[in-house]
Amino acid sequence: MDVSKPQLLLKRAVNVKAIVTPLWKEEVQEQLQTQINQLDQQLEQLDIQGQRAVAEIQKQTVQPPGPEAREQIENIQFQVNQKKSELLEQKNQSLQNLQQVQYLELDQEVNQFQLEGFFRVETGDNLISKMQVEIVLRDGVIEEIRGDV
Repeated sequence: MDVSKPQLLLKRAVNVKAIVTPLWKEEVQEQLQTQINQLDQQLEQLDIQGQRAVAEIQKQTVQPPGPEAREQIENIQFQVNQKKSELLEQKNQSLQNLQQVQYLELDQEVNQFQLEGFFRVETGDNLISKMQVEIVLRDGVIEEIRGDV
């Protein structure tokens, strides 16, 4: 007679850490710089689109513009400024991250991202220790898996 323990398949978050190396720093700095450049381009495009929209309303209305046209222009300017604020906040965060990366010491471990993974549990397992698993990478290669796999 087969007396096997009942098992469950559960999902857990797995922290992925990176060991800071010269290559890792270079790659992260390049990614952040690319993000910053893209945000700058989006800001430029947003300005151009906002100016075009305002010019189009001004072209379609009598001069001086009536209250309805002024309201449309103010609404456009508000939306442009709101989106600009969001993009500038993202850019500021990327600039801060870029500065932080420059000050990281080699061989230091930093959190990179999280993955979800499945694992089996059965009666008698320590659920807390099974939930605490992390992967450590060195230049993209798994160097260590920590925890109760």
